[in-house]
Amino acid sequence: MAAELPDDFKCPISLEVMADPVILSSGHTFDRASIQRWLDAGHRTCPISKQLLPEPLSLIPNHALRSLISNYTLGSLPQPQTQPFPPSPQTLIQLLFSPSSSLEDKIISLDKLSRISKHDSAIRRRLAESGAASAALNCVGSGERGLQEKALHLLLNLSLDDDSKVGLVAEGIVGKIVYALRFGVGDSRAVAATVLTSLAVLEVNKVTIGSYPDTISSLVFLLHDGNSRERKEAATALFTLCSFPDNRVRAIQNQAVPILIENVNSGLERAVEVLGLLAKCKLGRDDMVNSAGLLDILIDIVRNGNSRGVQYALLTLTYLCCYNETMAVEALKEGLFETCVGLLEDDNEKLRRNANNLIQILQGRRKAV
Repeated sequence: MAAELPDDFKCPISLEVMADPVILSSGHTFDRASIQRWLDAGHRTCPISKQLLPEPLSLIPNHALRSLISNYTLGSLPQPQTQPFPPSPQTLIQLLFSPSSSLEDKIISLDKLSRISKHDSAIRRRLAESGAASAALNCVGSGERGLQEKALHLLLNLSLDDDSKVGLVAEGIVGKIVYALRFGVGDSRAVAATVLTSLAVLEVNKVTIGSYPDTISSLVFLLHDGNSRERKEAATALFTLCSFPDNRVRAIQNQAVPILIENVNSGLERAVEVLGLLAKCKLGRDDMVNSAGLLDILIDIVRNGNSRGVQYALLTLTYLCCYNETMAVEALKEGLFETCVGLLEDDNEKLRRNANNLIQILQGRRKAV
């Protein structure tokens, strides 16, 4: 049977069809058993490229290739006219891969897979190993409204587990998500941003996702052109990604600061959280100190916002007032010092700490004046 299958399905070490293909950091794929024997023998290089492998060693499941091998081996499954029992997950996945399946069948299959994957980690792992992620990714590029949304909801569920977060990125999910952010229909753009947030919770993914062409620019685009839900989800994704310093620079270079300020001014307090992170970067502070009206907006949040909004408005003001003397003097004139003193009695410990830090900055400026 192995001789009849494409060479890409065969392990470069054993030359047998791969039962459990995994990806090395070098980018080459091997059967897990074969590469594990290679590593257990003490080798620390890729058998193909001879590239030195970094520690700790990581074997990322290649779900896409595993699914292709399974589909090629099993062929398309005939669909009976009536089914006395609910279709199995594998049958639902096969339906998604089959070119003869109708749009309605695919939407129903995605919906059922999403429902069974929502609350059970073990089921999510089995679905990923069976090719559910690959099937859903194929559907994301569709312009069909219901199909794209259902596929993204399934990918969101599959991304809930850390192992799956890495595997999905390795399978190429980021490019599909960026496409959905730009050209999604219905609720697809908002769900796509939520998927990015889920994936970016894992530190290693922040680097990969942020460096992918157009990821940050697509989120900024959605933050500017989206509806209220889309803008909120885009801001949340940016906040998660921008905990990594390089992504802050990318966001600033894509004109995120003025767009975030517009969103803060229109009531999206999630946007001020992103400003708090971008204010850590000199480029971000330069954009902010040159933005007319920002000081008044931030002071208004400090006085009237919710606890988290106040916390990040204080953080942003601390960076700006420390960086720019003119802004600190204006803040003093607006009575920000006294406002901060009043916050020292707040129940939120982080809020109190941020208020105290800003007090120290303003106190120093007041003495200088």
